Amino acid sequence: MILLTGATGNVGRELHALLPEARTLDRSSGADLARPETLDLEGVDTVFLVWPFLTSEGARTLLPKIAEHAQKVVYLSSSAVRFGADTDPITRLHADLETAVQASGLEWTILRADTFASNALGWAGQLQAGDVVRGPDSAVTAVIDPADIAAVAAAVLRDSRPGTTYTLTGPDVLSRADQVRILGEALGRELRFDATPFDDARAQLLADGRPPALVEALIGSAQNRPASDLVTTTVQDVTGRPAGSFRAWADRHVADFS
Repeated sequence: MILLTGATGNVGRELHALLPEARTLDRSSGADLARPETLDLEGVDTVFLVWPFLTSEGARTLLPKIAEHAQKVVYLSSSAVRFGADTDPITRLHADLETAVQASGLEWTILRADTFASNALGWAGQLQAGDVVRGPDSAVTAVIDPADIAAVAAAVLRDSRPGTTYTLTGPDVLSRADQVRILGEALGRELRFDATPFDDARAQLLADGRPPALVEALIGSAQNRPASDLVTTTVQDVTGRPAGSFRAWADRHVADFS
């Protein structure tokens, strides 16, 4: 039995479609990762772990609880961890979780994913209102389709590969301006990315009511993560098919921006 956490997220929805027999974390019944005693782990052999918090506090309580029942954990991390834990708050969080997972006594596999294509969904409101996306810029990365992350996760969950860390990327290294341009091609519109100074972006996010800790994490990640031209063949190697392009992702999500 596989337990999927984060099953309503962009990766989790794709993964549950591939593993419909898996159990999902049911918040409607009171299950909460922050309170391990609420989790139903009876019969669970393997856990797909997505950590939804901005601090690693709680992971060292959760993982022993998982180890009481399961044998294996697959953790969805970030490719930025390879740059070092002190790059930005979000990378530090993933590095801390990787350390906790590796020390848990469970068989572990870590999936370090690059920037999600689905992050672009955060621009939907702006693109429904006009042709300009405004926001903080960030360094180029090989943006990956969440469906490809899910495909790798499904393969690893079905066929345990303990002690392995995979780095997952898309096929193309893209800036935010590149992503906006490609979205425009999919939508049949000429779109433009207008980079917002980090202080202005921080002020806007706070004014929108975002929690300060989340704002600092998002701005820190955008501001400090190094550029990466790394493109891996992991999706091809594990699933037998190449990673999809950002354009292919955009074509599937045209309705979300219209």
